[in-house]
Amino acid sequence: MQHFTKLADVPDLGALIERAIECKRSPHAWSSLGRGRALGMVFFNPSLRTRVSTHRAATLLGMDVISMTVGDETWQLETRDGVVMDGPAAEHIREAAAVLGRYVDVLGVRSFAQLRDRQEDYAETILERFRACAGVPIVSLESATRHPLQSLADVLTIEQFKRRSRPRVVLTWAPHPKALPQAVPNSFAEWARAMDYELVIAHPPGYELDPQFTEGATISYDQDEALDGAEFVYAKNWSSYRDYGKILSQDRSWQITPEKMARTSDGYFLHCLPIRRNMIASDAVLDSPRSLVIEQAANRIPAAQAVLRTILETR
Repeated sequence: MQHFTKLADVPDLGALIERAIECKRSPHAWSSLGRGRALGMVFFNPSLRTRVSTHRAATLLGMDVISMTVGDETWQLETRDGVVMDGPAAEHIREAAAVLGRYVDVLGVRSFAQLRDRQEDYAETILERFRACAGVPIVSLESATRHPLQSLADVLTIEQFKRRSRPRVVLTWAPHPKALPQAVPNSFAEWARAMDYELVIAHPPGYELDPQFTEGATISYDQDEALDGAEFVYAKNWSSYRDYGKILSQDRSWQITPEKMARTSDGYFLHCLPIRRNMIASDAVLDSPRSLVIEQAANRIPAAQAVLRTILETR
C-alpha cells in the first residue's frame, strides 16, 4: 500500500481489517517494525482522537513521531500556483511538502473542507499536493471529502459487535448548529458498501451525499422507517452537498433518542466524536450499554496501527 487517503488505496480490505484485529489483539507484536523510521503529522485543523490515536499507533510500531499545526507551529502555507506571495503565507506547499518528505518516512495530513467551493474542496488540493510533492507515503488524517482512518475503525467496530454476516446499518443525519463537511458520512458510506452491509442512509430532503459514495445504498427521507430493524445506528451531521455547505434544516426531531433506538433490533449506537449531547443524540443514548462510541474511538489505535504496519512492510 503506497498511500492511505481513500478506500481505493487499499489493495485488500479484508486483509487490512484482519491486520487491525491482530493489532488490537497483540498491540506490541510489531514494536521493532518502525525502529529508525519516523511519522510526521501535519494538521491544518483541530484534532483529538486522530492526533493521539495515530501517534500512539506509530509508537507501538517503534516509530518516532513529529506533529505540527500549520500556521501555529509552522509558517502559514500558500497552496496556489503562480501567485505573488505578498500575503500572510510565508511558505509554499511545494517546498514544505518536499522538505517534510526528506525528514520523515510517512506523512499524515489533516485538512478539512472549507465549504465555500464544492469543486475546490472535492479536488482535495492540499492532500493531493502532499501526495505529489512529498515523495513519501501519505496517510489522510481526514480530508475535505473522506476520513478513511475513522471509517476503518468504524467497520472494525461493526465487525466486532455484529450478530450476523450482513447487518442492517443505518447512517442517519442529525441536527447540528454549525455547517459540517461531508467527509465522515462520505467515507463511512463508501466503506460500508465495500463491506456489503445492508446500508440505509436517512436524511431530510436536500442532504443527499455525492452519488459516488452512496450508489447501491437505500436512501430514506423517513428516519423512523429507516431505523426499523437496524442493528447499528450511526448518527452524523453534514451540510448540503447540493446547496454546497449550507444548513437546510435544524429539525431537532432527527436527534437520536431512546424512543428512536427502541425501533431498532436491539441496535448499537455509533458516532465518530466529538458529539454534541442532546443535539445529535440524547444523554440517555450516549450513556446506555448499547452505545459503542468509546469502543469505536479506542479502535482508532489498531486501525491506524494496521495502516502504518501495512505501509512499513511494503517499503
